Amino acid sequence: MTGHAYRRSPYITPEGHKSLSDELSYLWKTKRPQVTQAVADAAAMGDRSENAEYIYGKKQLRQIDARIRHLSKRLGELKVIDRKPADTSRVFFGAWVELEDDKGNVYEYRIVGADEIDPKRNFISIDSPMAMALLRKTDGDDVTVSRPSGTSAFVILSIRY
Repeated sequence: MTGHAYRRSPYITPEGHKSLSDELSYLWKTKRPQVTQAVADAAAMGDRSENAEYIYGKKQLRQIDARIRHLSKRLGELKVIDRKPADTSRVFFGAWVELEDDKGNVYEYRIVGADEIDPKRNFISIDSPMAMALLRKTDGDDVTVSRPSGTSAFVILSIRY
């Protein structure tokens, strides 16, 4: 996010932490050595200025190294939340929340860390407007969420961990 400060909570689920750790391990132990070898092979072919394989390989290495640096730094900042909250009747990090809007549409979201957002799995960031509106609420509570398209109203149907 450029132009303004963006809050990124340091929380992550155990599954999310494993996924980032696995990605870092793959990049460092498998992908980077493969690309490094490909660059070395391309460099051995001679003139590097017009060698597409060499140029592409160097670009790929820069991208891999940037991702490795990001993952290494981020993994050091993250706090794995591996237990349910003391009060499971309220919405906290890791909760699955079922909601109904004023038109009768039902939605289900899981509140996860910023590094785990996955729209296909309905994983939303704890820092999102929806999650912020849901935090500490309980079954039956009305929730109003400010969205780019306007304000939306929901009622919480269920909470599970």
